[in-house]
Amino acid sequence: MKQQSGRRMPRRITQLLVGLFLYGIGIAFIVRGMIGAAPWDVLTQGIATHVPLSFGTITILTSIVVLLLWIPLRQKPGVGTVLNAVLVGPAADFGFLLIPETDLLLVRVTYFVIGLLVLSGATGLYIGAKFGPGPRDGLMTGLHRRSGWPIWTVRTGIEVTVVAIGWALGGNVGIGTVAFALLVGPLCQFFMRLFDVRLPADDPRAKGTESTSTGEITTVG
Repeated sequence: MKQQSGRRMPRRITQLLVGLFLYGIGIAFIVRGMIGAAPWDVLTQGIATHVPLSFGTITILTSIVVLLLWIPLRQKPGVGTVLNAVLVGPAADFGFLLIPETDLLLVRVTYFVIGLLVLSGATGLYIGAKFGPGPRDGLMTGLHRRSGWPIWTVRTGIEVTVVAIGWALGGNVGIGTVAFALLVGPLCQFFMRLFDVRLPADDPRAKGTESTSTGEITTVG
């Protein structure tokens, strides 16, 4: 089984790095669409209106703060968790350099659709690589385990909170924010199944080994 896991390692590393890069590009497309950002990106936009830092830098700093919240939840980060925290922000800043702003509504909607699909596919790639959840995913699952509340309750509570704070600070809340909240879960679930890397511990015949299934993670970040 160790040999099988070792043979999958190049694929897993590639999935992780490509997924994190594309996740940042997906964020950039959605933000450039200007019809409403994803909840955590609304918060980032709001903070960006008050401090002289790039979107990507704020994303990194926010991820670090979220990781600090893992400590009382007794969550353990993986390699993928740390790389998520430090790579997604710069990838988003790179995306902003490539994707031009536009006032044309059709183009903005197209940007949003592309961004949602790219971000969802990227989520499937990096979570499917099984190097650990992103900082925001871990916060959700950690609160779920410690509180006993259902995943959907925890997720909704977190996202409503960050949207409210981001909107109050000047972040862009719109129909895209609602569309993202409704569509990202099913899309991510599809891509997570598509890109899932089966590890020996996932084999139901492997007794006494904890499964590494990501089926309970239905959000992104």
